[in-house]
Amino acid sequence: MAKKEVRDTDEYLTHIYVHVNEVEHFALFSGITVQQFIRNFSDLSALLLLKHCYDDASFNMHTQLEFIVPEQYNHFIKGYVEKPFELCFMDFEDERKLNMLTPQEQAELLYIAHKKEAIRSPFYHHLQNRFVYLTDEGEKITKIYFRDADDFDHLVANVFTQLIGEKSKSTAFWRKKNNIVLPRLSAEKVTAHNELFEDGVLMSLYKTDKSNYGIEIRILPENIFPDEVLEDLKLYMSKPADVLIEV
Repeated sequence: MAKKEVRDTDEYLTHIYVHVNEVEHFALFSGITVQQFIRNFSDLSALLLLKHCYDDASFNMHTQLEFIVPEQYNHFIKGYVEKPFELCFMDFEDERKLNMLTPQEQAELLYIAHKKEAIRSPFYHHLQNRFVYLTDEGEKITKIYFRDADDFDHLVANVFTQLIGEKSKSTAFWRKKNNIVLPRLSAEKVTAHNELFEDGVLMSLYKTDKSNYGIEIRILPENIFPDEVLEDLKLYMSKPADVLIEV
């Protein structure tokens, strides 16, 4: 059911732009950060850094590329926050598998990092990677290739849930901790609206009352520039939402 009310932009907690290309298995985002991504997928075995400016990574002789392991993720995030840089990485399971990459496959990885697009499927049997993550130093637009569409749904749901949790805790000073039940956006609710994401949408989080939240979804025109959506919020927020997700 469409939400007819139009709120002031100051009433919203955050906005995220999402556009999904189902055929090529990637999504474009604006408003999602590398910190949120890595923390939501902290179980990844290792990250192969295809383009970066991080000084403390390990070095793989076969590919001449650097990588980090889970023990380094927090330090990597801290360094990125302090001094953002253009970034491209992908996950992999075992360094020994890096040594099995062919010259052609290594060339494809360099192409992805340079052109921000894949020559063919960017998911490699040896690496068993679930993602390829690409963003500019300002994080105005982030492109993520997903092997499994369920990972997309969980990322979007978890990012909003984390933001709701941060907001709820900041306003819960006078409440007993054991009485706080934080609202959660389920991945299933994201999945239910997947068809909309193929058109490109703006997702806007706001608080409906003391303990509940809502996410408005606005379908955007085809001729927009994704990296400028969050800069032109008043333009896109001037019309009522197309869909409301209750959290």
